[in-house]
Amino acid sequence: MYIPAQFLIKDVTVAYQVIQENSFATLFSLHHGMPFATHLPLLLNKEQTYLYGHFARPNPQWHDIQQQTVLAVFHGPHCYISPAWYETNQAVPTWNYVTVHVYGHVELIEDEHELMRSMHDMVVKYEAPDSPYRLEDVDAELLSAMNKGVQGFKIKIEKIEGKAKLSQNHSRHRQELVIKQLEQIPSPNEQQIASLMKENLKNIG
Repeated sequence: MYIPAQFLIKDVTVAYQVIQENSFATLFSLHHGMPFATHLPLLLNKEQTYLYGHFARPNPQWHDIQQQTVLAVFHGPHCYISPAWYETNQAVPTWNYVTVHVYGHVELIEDEHELMRSMHDMVVKYEAPDSPYRLEDVDAELLSAMNKGVQGFKIKIEKIEGKAKLSQNHSRHRQELVIKQLEQIPSPNEQQIASLMKENLKNIG
C-alpha cells in the first residue's frame, strides 16, 4: 500500500484496534492465476499472531489459498473532504480514511474443536452483551452438520501496514476548519473522522 510518511500508522496497537473495530474484511488471494476476493469477518486472536475466519465451503477461494501470500484489508471510517470547507477555493477535493492491510499465509483448520472455538469467539464478539443467544445452546448434531458447510482457516500474520489519512498534509488551521464541518454532518463516518482528526491534533500539540 502506498503510504506517505505523514499518514503512516506507526503504533501497531493502533492497527490492532482498527482491525478489532472494523473486523468485516476483504480477503484477497490468487485463484487460477486471477485476483479473487471474499468479504468476511476476521477475528484477531489474543496473542495478535493470527486472524481467524471461515469460508462457505462452495467458495472456491480456499482450494488453492495455502501456498501463497494473502492480503486482508480492514476498512475503517472514511469520508469526502470538500475544498469548500477551506479558507480558499484554490484547492481540490480529497478523501480522508483509515485502513489496515495484513499479509500472511493461510492454514486451513481441520480440527473441529479449533473451528468451534473460533465460531464461539465470533458469536461472543458480535452478539449484544444482553443477547439470549449462546452457541452452546444449539444442538450438537445440528452444529456438526452446519460446520460441514464451512471451511475454517487462520492467517499467520507476517506483515501489517496501517494508514490514517486525516488531512495531516494541510495546515492546522485548515484541519480545524475541516473538523468543524465534519462535526455538523450527522453520519458515523464523518463523526469518526472528525474525532480522529481532533485526537491527532491533540497528540501533536
